[in-house]
Order: sequence, then structure tokens, then C-alpha cells
Amino acid sequence: MNDTEQQFLKSLDNKLWKAADKLRANLDAANYKHVVLGLIFLKYVSDAFEERQEQLLALFKDESNDIYYLSPEDYDGDADYQQALRDELEILDYYREANVFWVPKAARWNTVKEKAVLPVGTVLWQDDAGNDVKLRSVSWLMDNALEAIEKSNAKLRGILNRISQYQLENEKLLGLINTFSDTSFTKPVYGGEKLHLHSKDILGHVYEYFLGQFALAEGKQGGQYYTPKSIVTLIVEMLEPYSGRVYDPAMGSGGFFVSSDKFIEEHAKEQHYDPAEQKKHISVYGQESNPTTWKLAAMNMAIRGIDFNFGKKNADTFLDDQHPDLRADFVMANPPFNMKDWWSESLADDARWQYGTPPKGNANFAWMQHMIHHLAPTGSMALLLANGSMSAHTNNEGKIRQRLIEEDLVECMVALPGQLFTNTQIPACIWFLTKDKAGGKHPSPSSRGEPAKHSFPSSRGESAKHPSPSSGRESAKYPSPSGRGAGGEGKEGKESKRDRRREFLFIDARNLGYMRDRVLRDFTLDDIAKIADTFHAWQRIPPLPLGESRGKGQTPPKLLRFARELRKNQTDGENLLWQLLRNRQMANAKFRRQQPIEDYIADFYCHEHRLVVELDGSQHLTPEGRQRDARRTQRLQEIGIQVLRFNNRQVLTETEGVLESIYNTLTLSLTQTLSQRERASTPRVTLPRGDDRGSEAIPAGENQHILPAGEGQQNTPLPLTGESQQNTPLPLTGESQRNTPLPLAGEGQQNTPLPLGEGPGVRAKSAKRATTYQDIPGFCKSVSLDDIKKHDFVLTPGRYVGAPEQEDDGEPFAEKMMRLTEQLREQFAESDRLEAEIKRNLGRLGYEL
Repeated sequence: MNDTEQQFLKSLDNKLWKAADKLRANLDAANYKHVVLGLIFLKYVSDAFEERQEQLLALFKDESNDIYYLSPEDYDGDADYQQALRDELEILDYYREANVFWVPKAARWNTVKEKAVLPVGTVLWQDDAGNDVKLRSVSWLMDNALEAIEKSNAKLRGILNRISQYQLENEKLLGLINTFSDTSFTKPVYGGEKLHLHSKDILGHVYEYFLGQFALAEGKQGGQYYTPKSIVTLIVEMLEPYSGRVYDPAMGSGGFFVSSDKFIEEHAKEQHYDPAEQKKHISVYGQESNPTTWKLAAMNMAIRGIDFNFGKKNADTFLDDQHPDLRADFVMANPPFNMKDWWSESLADDARWQYGTPPKGNANFAWMQHMIHHLAPTGSMALLLANGSMSAHTNNEGKIRQRLIEEDLVECMVALPGQLFTNTQIPACIWFLTKDKAGGKHPSPSSRGEPAKHSFPSSRGESAKHPSPSSGRESAKYPSPSGRGAGGEGKEGKESKRDRRREFLFIDARNLGYMRDRVLRDFTLDDIAKIADTFHAWQRIPPLPLGESRGKGQTPPKLLRFARELRKNQTDGENLLWQLLRNRQMANAKFRRQQPIEDYIADFYCHEHRLVVELDGSQHLTPEGRQRDARRTQRLQEIGIQVLRFNNRQVLTETEGVLESIYNTLTLSLTQTLSQRERASTPRVTLPRGDDRGSEAIPAGENQHILPAGEGQQNTPLPLTGESQQNTPLPLTGESQRNTPLPLAGEGQQNTPLPLGEGPGVRAKSAKRATTYQDIPGFCKSVSLDDIKKHDFVLTPGRYVGAPEQEDDGEPFAEKMMRLTEQLREQFAESDRLEAEIKRNLGRLGYEL
């Protein structure tokens, strides 16, 4: 999705919300959403129907089409031919074959719009018995349209809310109808540019936006049906539901299903598959106890053309499980936190409590065990719970948690920032569990599933397919496009999950995100990618001992001592570059100096962007030195680290060019697609003038005189973020020189929210996916079962990840204290001088102290 399309959607959101918000004077937030969302649904089905009519009309007039063509020569004149076309357009099968809902004439948008302006009491049409049908009100007219659509489409029966019960004024509803009518959803135009957006995508976006806005307006009640989009996106990105059965036992309005659908679309190019075809291999199952919310979810799926099975009715998940035989590949849920009134004596000996009976006054571990019960042998799940679930020891909770850990079901724990939810300020976390931490080395057969009973019309051409024979034989699992399969097994080694038994990952994300307004916090796409990529790297590749990490594979003490010695004896070029890179001064990137990586020590390393910057001295000019550098660069690139190489003279004499090259490389990872970033990881560069090898372009790693991050002459500054800025050098210290400042810490990407669910996927807008995992103090830590036992089976990430590393400035403690003491003495002396001067001035005014 390009910028113009995103601007169009934002403008549309504001326009429609402003119109809908006028209803708040007549209805409370909990009710007026049904009016607006019902109107959105009516507009969607009518637009889709009209779009199909236009397609059919073109087919009927296409002489080359042997199936659909209607020849004018077969009719008596043009009037007869036009009537034949109109009659043909009313044949229901034409719409069903294209998976488009049938919309009766009385329910079509243009009919509703035309009839809504008529005076109350006007005869609209005659019923089947020949009686006059008169207009009662605009809300009655809308209910009549929704009822007609339900009767004509069996799959929609019972899911559309009626609105006449809210007794809204005709003028209010008419204004809303006119606002929707003035907006073209089938042929959108913005700023004079025709947009390539489908009505299904536009109205699906509007529906989701309105759900979020209604949740904000309702506050605590809104949280019952809506989970913030960034959290939903994070969970889906981490579980990667390319194919298989997706289940949510507390589905609300169905946000996890919508995000899973988007996930397939957004990763199609990266994974090389057709998204429409791939969506056929996803089945959606859900349950919801609230009847109104159940209908919201069903409409949400219908608008997006997502096939689903939400059971025969809305029902209590614990007391009336609508999918008793389901074994899902992916289970995701955001149930009510610390739910108290859930217990019934009929649940006392329930088969779901395999790891212990949950407390009667708290449903947290009831939700968890229900989800585990419905998990396939190779399935994975994510569950949002209150933080107390990670540490509570009361009422059997500690024992259940211990069993889950010892049974090796827990895979990852993520601590979330506060203020993410509209309905609660309770701190929350995400539990990630799986039944197959062996990485497919001991695969279990897929368990039974059940076919989706509601196959809604969609653009995919057929409904989702995960049938389970009545004999109970296990259904075949559809392989994912990446070869992972629903259980995460892969054909390609780089995508295969490793054996992670008795290992656990902790991620502390409490310091991520930005304040979207005065009270609510949210994640950026980069935050989501950072968490998800860390998880995937840990799953797929054994932890690499980068830096001074603790635990298995610790960096050899000799290498650490050498790194510390190098910090104390930096060259002039290293000193200068360190002053310009430290403390996140460039693009908010965290650099470390003299960083051990395997058997090497990199001059400067940024783990977030997988970037090494090397400064070479004269010893690198020899053939042997060049060969060593090439081998070193090749090895670092093999483990997913990009290498930029300069010499000391370049840093001292061409500082701006060096900084610009580093900055471009950092920003490329945020703005280019994955394939573009991979091509940028081995740039061709030009030698500076005066080098004995001339000015030929050479691959990175072949010579120490390298200008990375793109092609071209060294004295020609590279463009920033894709725009030509050839004559505008970058500032050296973060201050604006020639009006082109570098983003400093606290500016730019860090605090700039990126749109969620629009445009390229999360990883396409984020840093390049990490291919190796490393413990990062204060953020993530991989631990063993023994480590968790030492903490009495408490799973709070903060206990394990520790505090963020403080950068060692290389200055000996004694020297630093002497310098700071002298500075303090000078400040005390200045303070005394100022105090004496103030007293003298007051004395002159007659105020002696």
C-alpha cells in the first residue's frame, strides 16, 4: 500500500468517524456502534454485489465469451435486449459462483438511499400478498434491508443486528447514509489519482478502525471485544500462521483472525506464494459468550471474506465448548484478566485440567489449560494474561505453573509495557507455549480437526479446507509456503526450528513503544519486529556467544581482556568515530566498541541492525591483511552481519562521507524490502583517490579502502532515505548544518509510530531479520530449566534479563574520580562566588543577609 492509499484511508477514517460520532448525543457508546457497523456491512454487501453486476454486464456483452455472451441479434430491438440483460443480472447463481452475497432489490444501497428521503407513510412497494408496504422510519428501512439479506443468504442468518430498537431520529441516520453514499468504495480516487484498492479491503479497514474507536469510547467495556492492534500483530508475527487451524476461545470481534489473514497477504512476496491460494489452507475457529460480540465477529469475517466456524451459537467456553474435538495448530487469545465468576461444580473433574485444577476465583490457568487441551501435537499458542500469572503461588497456581515448565510446554515469556489496553491498567504479559520444542526431530501425527461449518463467500474461490473424516482419522496438515508446516517443521535448514527442549526465552519489552496519546501506549512496527525477530532467531539458530554474554558459550576471557585493552588504546580515527556514534546519536542505533564476535573483535557493532563498522590501519594494506579481512567479512556475513570497512584516514579527513555511508546503511534496513536489503549487504564501492589500485569498484571485504552503502564516487554524498541530497553533507555532531540533521536519540524512527495493518508487512518496514540470537542485557535472555528452578519457577522476565548494559567509556576509575572531583571543586568555587555576588547585590538594595 503506497502513501497515497494510506492517506486516503486516514482521510476516510476521519470523515466517516466524524459523521458517525454525531450519534453519540442520542446513544451511549455501547449501542451506537451497532448502528454504524450495521450500516458499514450493508454498504459492503451492496458494493460487492454491484461490482459483480458490472463484471457480468461486461461478460454478457463480450462476443469472444462463449459462455456468457448475449447477442443483440437474438432479441427484438434494443429495448428487448436491455430488458434481457437486466433479467440475466438477477440470476442468483451468477453471484454464488463468484462467492458474492445475494442482495435483494429492496436491500441494495441505492434503494435504501432513495427510499430514506421519502416522507414517513409513503408506499414503497407491495408485499407478496399485494398489501402496500409503507415507510415507517429510516431505521425500519435499514432493518428491512438487513433482514432481506439474511433471508437470502443462509450463512448470514442470526448474525446481523437490528437498529430500530434504538429509536434514532430519521435525520441523524439519513446524514450517515449520505456520508457513506458520497464515498466511492468500489472506485476510490484521492487527490485526482485512481487508487487500486478493493471495496472489501477498504470497508474491512473502516470496520476495524471503528471497532478500535468504539473500544476507546467505551473504555473498560470496549476491551471485552477489542485487543489493541499492535499486540494482535505482535502475537501473529511471532506464531506465523501460514497454514493450519487457528483457534481463539475468547475471540471478541475476531482480531486475531483478521491479523492472521493479513499476515498471509503481507508475507506473500517474501515467501514466494500466491496469497489467495495460501488462504485456502487456513481454517478459523472461535468461541464467544457475548451474543452481541459474537455477531460483531461474524460480520467482521464476512466483510473480509474469511471462512470461519464460531460454533452453533454464542456460549461459555468452559461450560459449553463449541469445538470439543478440535486440535488447532495455532491458538491465540486475550481472555478477561483474573476472571472470578467462572467456576461451576460440573468442571471439578474436567479432562482439560491436566496440569492441576485451576483456582475457583481466578480463571487464568483455566484459560491456559483449555487452550493446551485444544492444541495439536505440533501446535503453538499465545495467551495474554495478567502479570500475576508469572509469579503467583496461591490456590494451586504455582503448582500448575511448575508442571507446565517441567513438562516443557513453556517456550517464551514476554513482559509488556503498561498502558497498552483501553479497559485495564493491570500489567500484562504474553505466554508462548508449544507441544513440540524438539523442532520436528520427534514429530507427532496431526490430531483431529473439524470442517469449517460457515464457508462465507470470498474472493478466494472456495472455502477453507481442513476436513476431518467422521472415523476420527487424523487430517492431513497443509504445508506452509516456507516449508515449515503448521507445526513449524521446515524443509529448508535455515527455516527449521532447532531442538529447544529444556530451554526458555525471556523478553522484557516494558521499555518499548511510544505514547500515542496522554493515556495509551502502543508499539511501533520496529518494536514488533525486534521482539518477533529475536524470538525466531532463538527458535531456529542456537544462541551465538556475541559480546560478553553469560551462560553457555561465554566469550573466552582472553578475548575479553584483549577487547578491553583495545578500548584503552584507540586510534585517533576510532576515538573520533566513537564520539559520533556513541549514545545512539545516529539514527537511534546502539553501537558498542571493540565487540567480541566469535573469534573476532569488531571495532564498532550495532546488534539491532546487525552492522559492523571496521577501521583499518596500515597493517591491513598487505596482501595477507587483505585476505584476513576478506575471510573475516565473509564469516560475519554468513552469520547475518553486515560489514562496512574504512581506513583511519577516511574518518579523519572525510568524516561526513563516512557518517553518511553508515547512516544510509542503517536507514536502508528500515526502508527497503528484504531482497533490497540483502543486495545492499555486499555493496560495491570505490577506492579513494591516491590508492595504488586506481578507482575501480571492488566488493566489500576485498580491500580496506571501502565506501560502503551503495555505489558511486566517495566524494558524492549518498541520498538519505531515497531522496537526492548530493550537495548536503551530514552534520558531524547531530547539529543542523545546511539544514539536513541526522536523527538523534529520541527523534526519528524511535518515537514515530508506523501504521499497523497497512502497506508492507512488519518485517518489510523493520530492520533486517536477525539470523543469530544473542542475549541482550535488559531485553532478552535464554535460560535453562535449572535457572528457572533456582527462581522457584517464577517466570517474570525482569528476573532473568537483568538491567541494560552500561557503556564502558574506557576511562580508568581512579582517573575518572580525579577528574570529576576537580570538576566538582570548580563548581563549588563558582557557587561560592555567585552566592557572594548575590549577597552584595541584595545589600545594595537594603536587604542584608
